[in-house]
Order: sequence, then structure tokens, then C-alpha cells
Amino acid sequence: MLGVIAAVWFAAAYAAGAAGWFTTGPGEPPIVIGVAAGVSPLLVGAGLLFSQRVKDWADGLDLGLLINLQGWRIGGFVFVAFWAQGLLPAGFALPAGIGDVVIAALAPFVAVRRKGFVVWTAFGILDLVTAVSLGVWHSFTEPSMEVMGRLPLSLIPAFGVPFLLVVHLLSLRVWSRGISSL
Repeated sequence: MLGVIAAVWFAAAYAAGAAGWFTTGPGEPPIVIGVAAGVSPLLVGAGLLFSQRVKDWADGLDLGLLINLQGWRIGGFVFVAFWAQGLLPAGFALPAGIGDVVIAALAPFVAVRRKGFVVWTAFGILDLVTAVSLGVWHSFTEPSMEVMGRLPLSLIPAFGVPFLLVVHLLSLRVWSRGISSL
């Protein structure tokens, strides 16, 4: 089920990116891409708090798989590469890129050992929220964040960031259920 949801979500983000919905002019706030990045995690978070059906669905997910999905964040190295080419500001690219790579590199170890899960997850969530905040902040600087509003990079804030934030939320739910059964 999670795979189907992810595929539909990815297709919608791709279609919106192809239609140019995420592009902004110089000095314009990235409102549409911000909404795309924020709505899904808020909806899932609300579901995990208030819907027994969502809680029951999440409880059936495999924690190891959820943790290992964060391995996709290894792609954050592209932010550093784009900064090196002068296409992204350092104030965004370096913290976002390095944070993603650290989370991705640690994912297999956390999945197997579960040691440090809460700290790793908190850092992962903080990194995603910080990256979005820095992306908005730096949309008014030079170099701008304009490249992030075009395909293929628009898929990162429109799909990757919210999807992986949702995965962190689901992971916390599954982990907390294991704690309560001890």
C-alpha cells in the first residue's frame, strides 16, 4: 500500500513539475512548492494523532524498511554538487546536502541495531525541516533557488522531502508501538 501511495504521489509531483507549477521568478516566494512539501506530512501527522484507521495501518509497517527508505537521502550530495557549480547558495546546499548524506549513511546501521533511533530520527526530521526553511530563505538570495523549482530537482521538495518526512513519522509510530509492548 505504501508503494502505491508513493507511486501516485511521485506521478502527481512529476506532472506538477512538468506543468511548471513550481517555478518562481526572482524574489518570489516558493508558495506552491512549499504547500507541496508541507501538506502531506501535516495530513499524515494528523492521521497518526486522531485516526485509529491510520494508526492501525501504520502499526502494520516494518520499521527496518521504513528506516532503510531514508537511504534515498544519499542523493542529497547533488545539493553540494550544484553549490560547487554556483547553482545553489552555500547556506542551503551545504547543510541540506551534508545532513541528507549523514542520515542516509547511518540508516543501515540504525535499521539493524536500532541504537540511537530516536536521536537519528530527530536529526533526520530537523534536517528536512531546516532544508525547507533554508530553501525558502535563500529563494531571495543569489544564487537563487530557482533550479529547485524545475524538473528534475523539483521532485525533491515536492515529493522526496515530504515523503521522507512522512516515513520518519510512520517510523516513530511503529517504534513507539514496540516500546509500549515491552
